[in-house]
Amino acid sequence: MSPTDANAGTGSSNWSGAADPAGHPPYEEVRVAVDGGELAVLRWPAAAPDAPAVLALHGITANALSWARVAHHLAGRATLIAPDLRGRAASAGLPGPYGIPAHAEDAAAVARALGLRAAVLTGHSMGAFTAALTAARHPRLFGAAVLVDGGVGFPAPVELSADELLTAVIGPAMRRLSMTFADRAAYRAYWQAHPAFRAAWSPWADAYVQRDLVGTEPELRSSCRIEAVRVDGVGLFAPEVLDAVHRLPFRTPLLWAERGLMDEPQGLYDPGRLAAAKLDPDLVVPVAMPGTNHYTALIGDEGARIVAGHLLAAAEARSAQD
Repeated sequence: MSPTDANAGTGSSNWSGAADPAGHPPYEEVRVAVDGGELAVLRWPAAAPDAPAVLALHGITANALSWARVAHHLAGRATLIAPDLRGRAASAGLPGPYGIPAHAEDAAAVARALGLRAAVLTGHSMGAFTAALTAARHPRLFGAAVLVDGGVGFPAPVELSADELLTAVIGPAMRRLSMTFADRAAYRAYWQAHPAFRAAWSPWADAYVQRDLVGTEPELRSSCRIEAVRVDGVGLFAPEVLDAVHRLPFRTPLLWAERGLMDEPQGLYDPGRLAAAKLDPDLVVPVAMPGTNHYTALIGDEGARIVAGHLLAAAEARSAQD
């Protein structure tokens, strides 16, 4: 799929290239028409025109460059396409409604606009919940899926309000959205000190966090719209979203990180929590990622290598069925 082919019907005709943090071939950026405006989408092209495609969805306060290291490990064997989701980074200007269903429909719109057929659908954290819902709603649009440290939830405690629930799940990330930073070096230092990033800092991590930054010095801030994050966070506990992983149209690996969002020993998942979720073994196959935390499962070198391997395996399995 060439840039010209991929751009058909998107409402934008100009691709721009940006260098990989390690100096590898650049990714391209395009605007894709969705409800209410245009979504910014990054594309790391494969070496061969007939290579498989992967549509990758990021987490709740992340952006498309969270997938850059996975693209590096794909090494041109698949085209990786990753949007900045509505309300984040270069898609921050898109209006609501927000929520996981809105992101799912945006993902389907990207797949249709870029002519993806039987692509592998993947997502990390909130993006995994979105990927599961997208696959459940549009079972014929994609050929396979891979979930990364997300997609499986648990019923929300009834005694918590929406804001209390959100604070319990992503409190530190929400606080960051209200902070300002004097310059880009200050934002870099903030993330370098983050427990989950401290031992895994890299050019990919730096490029990812810098894409999030907007405004002017000395009041730079995160691009994430707080209202979008609030609606999305509460929406993770909606019945349709929780049920999506039980309605996947194909057998799907769930890659789960050993450690949590702050690199704490308890991750989002463990064997007990996964057993309590009563997953259908014919639909979801949990795979532990030892030594990773919630962030390094995607941005760390070993985590990105594992994810890339599962994406390629999913694409090969799908190809063998055709």
